[in-house]
Amino acid sequence: MSAGVDIRAPAEQTEGTRSQLLRWLKRPGERVEHNEPLIEIETDKVTVEVAAPASGVLSEILKHEQDEITPGELLGRIEAGAAAVAAAAARPAPATSPAPVAVQATAAGGVAAGARAAAVPAAAPLSPAVRRLLAEHGLAAASVPGTGPGGRITVEDVLSAAAVSAQTATTPPAGTQAAAPEPVAREAPSAGIRSHRVAHSAVRRRIAEHMVQSLLHTAPHVTTVFEADLTAVLKDRARQRKDFEHRGAPLTLTAYFVQAAVAAIRAVPEANSRWTDTALEIYDDIHIGVATAVEGTGLVVPVLHDAGTLDLYAVARGLEDLVSRARAGKLAPADVRGGTFTISNHGVSGSLLAAPIIINQPQSAILGIGKLEKRAVVVEEGDEQKIAVQPRCYVTLTLDHRVMDGHQANRFMQTFVAVLNGWPAQ
Repeated sequence: MSAGVDIRAPAEQTEGTRSQLLRWLKRPGERVEHNEPLIEIETDKVTVEVAAPASGVLSEILKHEQDEITPGELLGRIEAGAAAVAAAAARPAPATSPAPVAVQATAAGGVAAGARAAAVPAAAPLSPAVRRLLAEHGLAAASVPGTGPGGRITVEDVLSAAAVSAQTATTPPAGTQAAAPEPVAREAPSAGIRSHRVAHSAVRRRIAEHMVQSLLHTAPHVTTVFEADLTAVLKDRARQRKDFEHRGAPLTLTAYFVQAAVAAIRAVPEANSRWTDTALEIYDDIHIGVATAVEGTGLVVPVLHDAGTLDLYAVARGLEDLVSRARAGKLAPADVRGGTFTISNHGVSGSLLAAPIIINQPQSAILGIGKLEKRAVVVEEGDEQKIAVQPRCYVTLTLDHRVMDGHQANRFMQTFVAVLNGWPAQ
C-alpha cells in the first residue's frame, strides 16, 4: 500500500529573506530516492537544494518554476511505497506530443479541408514573474510558445516573444511605408539602439530592494576615511604564509582585517549593534560577514561566526571554507544568518575608495577596504622628515548616524588602523 508524503520548503529561513522555486530536478511520474536532490530553491542570499523526504514516485507538483514560496509551504507530493515504484516502472513512457497544427476556420465556423483535428492541452499555470512580464509587454499567454516542462511558459519565453514582437512592430512589410508612431506615455528607446533584457534573479531583486531600503528609508549613512600602512602585516604574512597553507588555510589579508575589526569592535561596541525604536541593542557576540562577489549571482555575505574567539589561523581557515563554498554555490542558509558586522574588501577588484558602502541592515556599520598599493608618504625619523614608499590602502567605516557620532567612528578606525600598523600587537 502506498502513502502520500508532503514535500515542503525548508522551515528555517533568515528573517526578511524571500525564496523562489528555481527548478524541479524530477518530473511527475518519475522515481525518486530518499535524500536525493529534488528541488533547487533560490533565496536572496543562497541557492539550496531540497532533498526528497522519501523514496517513491513524484506524484504532484504544486509550486512551479519562479514561484515565490514561504518557509514550510507545501511544494508537491511523493507517492511512497513499493507499490508506487512498481507502478511507475510498469507505466509506459509518455508519447511525444505532436507539434501543434494550424487550423483555419471557414466562414461557417468549420475546419478548412485538409486540416486535421488536434487535441489542445490545458494551459499550464503561469508563475507570478511570467504573468508580470506578459502584462508589461502587452502579450497574451496564448501567443507565447512554452518551452518549460509540460509546455509551461518561462520568463525566457516571454522575453523572446517580446523581442520578436518589438522587431515585427518596427519593421514594415515590404513595399509599404511605415506609419508615424503614436506618442507613448513612457520614454521609448532611442532609434537605432539595439538591446536585450536579462531577467532579474531573486538574489539581484532582493539586493536592490535591500540597498534602497537601507540607504533611503532606514539609516542616515555617514562615512569616515582613514589610511592604513600594511608594512607590518605583509611581513607577518610572508613569515607565516607557507605554514598556514601547509595546514590547509590560505593566509589572506582579509584574515588580518577581521582580527583588527574585532579589536576595534571591542574598543567601540556600538559598531556591533542594531538600532531599535526603544533601545540600541549591542551584540555581545561578534559575527562578521564578509561580502563576496559570486559570478552570475551577485553579492553574498557569508558569516564568520564567533570571530571574537578565533585566532589568526582559525579566521583564515574559516574564511577559506566560507568563500570557497560561496563561489561554488554550496552555502547553507545558516552560513549567511546572524551577522552583526560586515567587511567589504572591494579593493580586491581594484577599487581605491567606496563611499558610502550600503549598510547591511539591521547592522549599524560596514567596513570597506580599498586596493593595496605602494604610495610615497612623508615619515618622521627623529627630527627629520623623509619620503618613504609604503604599502597602503584606504579604509572606510560607513555607519548609521543614529547609532554612532563622528568621535566614536573615528575611535573605531584609529583602533583598527593601529592594530594593522603595529602587527603583531604587543
